[in-house]
Amino acid sequence: MDKESHEVASEEGDTVLDAYHDRKPIFADLQKVNEALVKSADERIPAVGADASVVRKPSRLTPRDALPDASSSVHGPPPPFFGAKSSVLKTFDASNAGTRGGSKAPSPPRVVGIGGKVGKPDYSEAKIVVAMVGLPARGKSYLSNKLTRYLTWLEYQVKVFNVGQLRRSKAKQRQEKEGIKEDHTASYFSHTNQTAMQLREALAEESLDMLIKWLKAGGNVGIHDATNSTRSRRAAIEARVAKEPGLTLVFLESSCDDPEVIAANIALKVSSGDPDYKNMSRNTAEADFRRRIHQYEASYQTIDEPHLSYLKIINVGAQIIMNHINGYLQSRIAYYLMNLHLKPRSIFFSRVGSQTSFLYVGKVDSSPLVLKHGESVFNVEGKIGGDAPLSPRGLAYADALPALITDNIGAAPLTVWTSTLGRTIQTAAKLSYPKLTWKSLDELDAGVCDGMTYEEIAEHYPEDFDARDEDKFNYRYRGGESYRDIVVRLEPVIMELERQENILIIGHQAVLRCLYAYFHNLSQEDLPYIKIPLHTVIKLTPKAYGCDEERYQVPIGAVDTHRPKPKGAQAHEVKVPSTARQYFVPPHGQ
Repeated sequence: MDKESHEVASEEGDTVLDAYHDRKPIFADLQKVNEALVKSADERIPAVGADASVVRKPSRLTPRDALPDASSSVHGPPPPFFGAKSSVLKTFDASNAGTRGGSKAPSPPRVVGIGGKVGKPDYSEAKIVVAMVGLPARGKSYLSNKLTRYLTWLEYQVKVFNVGQLRRSKAKQRQEKEGIKEDHTASYFSHTNQTAMQLREALAEESLDMLIKWLKAGGNVGIHDATNSTRSRRAAIEARVAKEPGLTLVFLESSCDDPEVIAANIALKVSSGDPDYKNMSRNTAEADFRRRIHQYEASYQTIDEPHLSYLKIINVGAQIIMNHINGYLQSRIAYYLMNLHLKPRSIFFSRVGSQTSFLYVGKVDSSPLVLKHGESVFNVEGKIGGDAPLSPRGLAYADALPALITDNIGAAPLTVWTSTLGRTIQTAAKLSYPKLTWKSLDELDAGVCDGMTYEEIAEHYPEDFDARDEDKFNYRYRGGESYRDIVVRLEPVIMELERQENILIIGHQAVLRCLYAYFHNLSQEDLPYIKIPLHTVIKLTPKAYGCDEERYQVPIGAVDTHRPKPKGAQAHEVKVPSTARQYFVPPHGQ
């Protein structure tokens, strides 16, 4: 290859390697590298070393036909040492590997693998007992469920051990065996009922033993969901955990004196099918539950032991007190809980075309909405990545958005979040709200496959194509990202979403899938196969134990970029929740 041709390929192509380092022998397990490619590299740097790095110039992706033919005699097929099954990992130049043509901001420096399956983080040393503290109807289960969802999304092994559920399970077993039904009305929880107190203490201890056994078997965070409302009970928990080397204990108290929040929690409790109130009218059940709270209040002692590690959440985040919170995971838990609130809000997701984006808006009472960007030229051509402009139908969708969003939130304040890619900014152009750009919301980086169709990837990188189908969540594109990488970079976005009220996010398909999976608590295996339909707004309204969902379809035609799971994949096709309400929304002016 002459110097001029090499410079053209370096500037225009994603597949040209233009710098090697070191003079050590090449890895023993490398397959035979294409002779022409090696010769081309050796013309510039004579030898390839074991610590070689690959430097890739920023790709402009236009025009692709200006690139040297990958099948030509000059370049040959893509070098097999990039393959997913190779044991070799190299380092791409961070800013070059992540920069896409037309992006409004360059990628920050980062180190990425050359491709292949990404390993799961090793959290084996993280062993924490989170013991809940608080009166009934103060949001303990809400906090424990939120924390479980967040840490699970980050790939920690988390499990809630609810003493109330254990009590009801044991009572049911005794009833089936002995034919005697236990009375679990308010009198059962009286501090003067010694027999019941002994039973409840035994249940709390049994639940804690189950939790510790689970942690020792490989769990990371076990949540002891009980009132733990006296200093003596907390001292017993402290003594039990201290017997187990390697375990850390943190108490989490939920305190609330807001009558409206307490009333809402009581109503949720008695209407949720709780077996304790199965045969009672709603009014009778509420009255009994209030008496139960009164029984606990008689002996309740708020946590203030100076030597304990604890977090005290007052009125669901209005005030937070921390004591002896140490270490990475404890700090991470504390920071997450600091961002929670109970204000009503909704989250809207909407895809418009082949390349995906994310639009997040709130309703009048602080509701986030999320939509995808409009259909782009790459969508129409079936290409992934890039930063192509919107197609005519994508522009039509952008025109329809302002009326749709206004219909949902009225005059409520709203901030629009976009990625740094031009198509999301185009989609948001006619929305008359303050706007904020997030690099973290950029689409999954397809690395050397950026700007290619799936057919081209299958042809030129068959090994990688098959490996990604086998494990789509963990597979990382060469010089690019995996879904696992996106989850990591979206953590600041999740924190801010939990803290904010009315937000509209215009983002991308892979990003939307990750965020949708967080709010619906979906598994890693299912996450890459969530279908985010084009020209459909998905509205999620977070509740205490999940999300309500509504879908608004805008009848503007678009291509379907969803790739269903391949045959033999472990993941399930993610269905629309049976409770989702669906609407047809004509474009503005029709």
